[in-house]
Amino acid sequence: MEIKDIRKLQNGSDVRGVALEGIAGEAVNFTQDMAMKIAFSFATWLEKKSGKAPLTFAVGRDSRLSGTHLAQAVALGLVSKGNKVYQCGIATTPAMFMTTIDPVIEADGAIMVTASHLPFNRNGLKFFTRDGGLDKADISEILALAETIETSFTPGGQAQDYDFLPSYSKNIVAFIREKTKTEQPLAGARIVVDAGNGAGGFFVDQVLKPLGADTSGSQYLEPDGHFPNHVPNPEDAVAIAHISKAVLDNQADLGIIFDTDVDRAAIIDEKGNAINRNGFIAFIASLLLADYPGSTIVTDSITSTGLTEYIESLGGKHHRFKRGYKNVINEAIRLNEEGIETHLAMETSGHGAIKENYFLDDGAYLVTMALIKFAELHQAGKPISSFLAGLKEPVEAEEIRYKIATENFKDYGQKVLADFERFAASQPGWTVVAPNYEGVRVSCDETAGNGWCLLRMSLHDPIMPLNIESDTVGGCVIIETVLKEYLQKFEALV
Repeated sequence: MEIKDIRKLQNGSDVRGVALEGIAGEAVNFTQDMAMKIAFSFATWLEKKSGKAPLTFAVGRDSRLSGTHLAQAVALGLVSKGNKVYQCGIATTPAMFMTTIDPVIEADGAIMVTASHLPFNRNGLKFFTRDGGLDKADISEILALAETIETSFTPGGQAQDYDFLPSYSKNIVAFIREKTKTEQPLAGARIVVDAGNGAGGFFVDQVLKPLGADTSGSQYLEPDGHFPNHVPNPEDAVAIAHISKAVLDNQADLGIIFDTDVDRAAIIDEKGNAINRNGFIAFIASLLLADYPGSTIVTDSITSTGLTEYIESLGGKHHRFKRGYKNVINEAIRLNEEGIETHLAMETSGHGAIKENYFLDDGAYLVTMALIKFAELHQAGKPISSFLAGLKEPVEAEEIRYKIATENFKDYGQKVLADFERFAASQPGWTVVAPNYEGVRVSCDETAGNGWCLLRMSLHDPIMPLNIESDTVGGCVIIETVLKEYLQKFEALV
C-alpha cells in the first residue's frame, strides 16, 4: 500500500475507505498503518493550531468489525506524540464531540472511527476539536501531512479505557427531565428502538428506561458489525420497514431508528408511518420556531415545496441550500454571523444540527427534542401523528441518477446545467426557481406536472441526480417525460 494513497481517503470532511476484504472488486485501501499516521498528523496539526502540548484526546468507535483494531491504531498514533488518550470503546459520533466539553475528560480533540451507514467492509474517521467538527480544508491539510510521516510509532503518552456513554446518557436524561419538569415523563408510553446493530442500542437502557418508558419490542440493540438485519440507515426503505413493523406489532406509541454512529435518526408514529426526510425537518423546525419565532431554517436542496409552506405558516423562513450536511451546517453558522437568526440546519438524510447544541450533527439530540414534544402530547392524550397535520407531503417523488461517462465530468456537468436552465426558462408551465444554490430547480404548474424538479451535480462523483416531486398522481411521469426527451441530446449522460 503506497503512503501517497492516504489523500485518496478524503470524503469531504471525513476520512473513509475499505478496511476489510469481503466484497468483490473492493480492495483494502484503509489500513491500521494509515490510521496511525492520520491520528499522529491530527495531533501534530492540533498542537500547531492550539499552541499546546501535550494534548488530551478521546477515541470512540461504532460496531464495525474493523473498528477495534483501527481505534487501537488511532490511539497509538496519538500517544506516540506524548498525548493522553481516553479509549471510549463503543460510542457515538456526537458523544465524541461532547468529550471536548466534558468536565472529566476535557479533550482537546476527538476521533470517531466510523463509516456511518456504509457496508461492513468500510470504515473511516471523523474529527472534532472544541470548535466542532473539522472542515474539508482541515482534513486535506492533515492527510497531506500524514503522507510525509515515516516515524516508527512507540507509546510516549498514556492511554486509559473510559466508557463515556453512561455520562453522556445522564446528561440527556437530565435535560429531558428539566424541560418536562417530570422525573419520568415517558411513564405509560411504549417506545421501541431499532439500533440496526450499530452504536445506538444504549439509548434503551440508559435514556428511555430511566425516563419511565416501556421499551419492550426494541430490536437490533446489540452491536454487530456484520449488520445482519438491515443497513443501519434511517433513509433506507428496508430499515424503515423493520422499525415500522416493530411499532405496529408491539402497539407502540413511538418508534426510533438510528444510523450506525447515531449522528442521524428518524421517528415513527403510532400508525407505523415514518417521520423522516421532510417530515422530520418539519417536526424539529416547529419545535424551534415555538422557542425562536421568525428563525431561518436551513435545509439541503431537495426539500419539498410543502416543507417551505409549512415553515412559513409557522412564521419561519426557509433557506434551501446545498446537499452535504457540512454545507448546510456551515451555511447556518454563516447566516448567524451575518445577523440572520438561524437555529436549525438539517438535511433530508436525517443529519441535523441545532444552534443551542453547538451546531453539532447529532441524531440523539434530535430524538431528545422529539421525546420532549412526545411527552407533552402523550400526557394530553394525543398521538404523535397529530403533530404534523399541517404538513403537505408530495403525492409522488422519485430520483434518477445519471452517470457522466466522460473524463472531465465536472465541466461537462456544468455545461448540461447551463443549457438546462435556458431550456427550462422557455418551457411552458415551468418557472426557474430563484434564489437557488445548487443545480437548477424548476417549479412546474398544474398544466405541466404540478410539482418541481431539480437537476444538480453530485458533490463528489461523476453523477447528475434528478429529483422530481408532484402533488398529483401521474405528475412525475409528465415532468420526467419532458426531461428525458431533453436530456437525450447529452450523449455522455447514461
